[in-house]
Amino acid sequence: MTFAAIPNQTAVKQLLRQSVQRQHVAHAQLFRGQEGGAALALALAYAQFLNCEARAADADDSCGHCPACTKIAKLAHPDLNFIMPVTTTKSVAKDAVSSKFMAEWRTFVLDNPYQGLNDWMQHIGAENKQGNISKDEAVQILKLVSLKAFEARFKIVILWLPELMHPAAANAVLKLLEEPPPATIFLLVSHAPEQLLPTIISRVQPVVVRPFSEDDITAYLRDAYHVPEVKARQVAQLAEGSLGAAIASRDANADHDYFEFFVKWMRQSYSQKAADILKHSDEFQKLGRENQKELLSYSLGLLRKVLLFGIDPKFIPHLPAAEQDFVTKFSKLVTPRNADLLTKELTDAHYHIERNANAKMVFVDSSLRMGGFLRV
Repeated sequence: MTFAAIPNQTAVKQLLRQSVQRQHVAHAQLFRGQEGGAALALALAYAQFLNCEARAADADDSCGHCPACTKIAKLAHPDLNFIMPVTTTKSVAKDAVSSKFMAEWRTFVLDNPYQGLNDWMQHIGAENKQGNISKDEAVQILKLVSLKAFEARFKIVILWLPELMHPAAANAVLKLLEEPPPATIFLLVSHAPEQLLPTIISRVQPVVVRPFSEDDITAYLRDAYHVPEVKARQVAQLAEGSLGAAIASRDANADHDYFEFFVKWMRQSYSQKAADILKHSDEFQKLGRENQKELLSYSLGLLRKVLLFGIDPKFIPHLPAAEQDFVTKFSKLVTPRNADLLTKELTDAHYHIERNANAKMVFVDSSLRMGGFLRV
């Protein structure tokens, strides 16, 4: 991964380049940005820039051709290490740690470095299980950094989503950050840094990665995936800065999975027909926990658009044709009077699903509550 392959992010790229050119490379850095953003891609590009063997002193990017760049680009360099959330699967029935999923990780990242946790869980066949960085990973982390770099200047450890660390793994990482091994750099890539231990936050240099702009996403979809300009602009508008979400929904048919579910859900909630809600709750349960969480996140985003459209349609100028009619009609029911109540209900549902509450009970309870709020 080179800096040039990542759309825009000019300020962050310059900051990372200067840290190397001025030889002020912090031993631990926290790339913080939203899911679907450039945080992981930038960490990979930075790792390649750091260990490039043919980079000139004032170069703006790694060469992309030396042995180190070639290996890092394939995620196969012996001094580039990864820790990521995993769980038991059919192929890894016990003792799930990152090292057992490296083949899947390489395929996942090389296909698209802007994906999120749910994409990763689906990729490894986790079904409805939630991934984390387990306590068993603590031993692996310590072993990982016990040896010096094999052939590169720096041994680099990329921790993807460290907010999902078990306390034992978090304490192991904290110890390493307090007493860093020589020539070892930790790059933490987080979507929710507020969930990290304050002691870890205090020992890392922050790298703030801003969401992609609408123009960035539009241009990327147009150039990389040959999406027509109008369609790309609409997808970019709905993606809210997430290039990963935009790539996933670039096909017309992929846009409407959660949308159709949401429309049906809101109609049933408003009508408060218990039999229909119970039947729909079965569909919700079959989605699996990670997809349930993603659906609720999508619902929150769409609810926000409905509210803004109701205030002034100019706030949401680009809507797919299939959504335009629903948003126009639904905006008459979502007003400043009940928007906070509806938002809180969806947020609470996401919270309970995340903590392994019974999915059907959460869905039915939320449906009945929202039905009442929609009638306010």
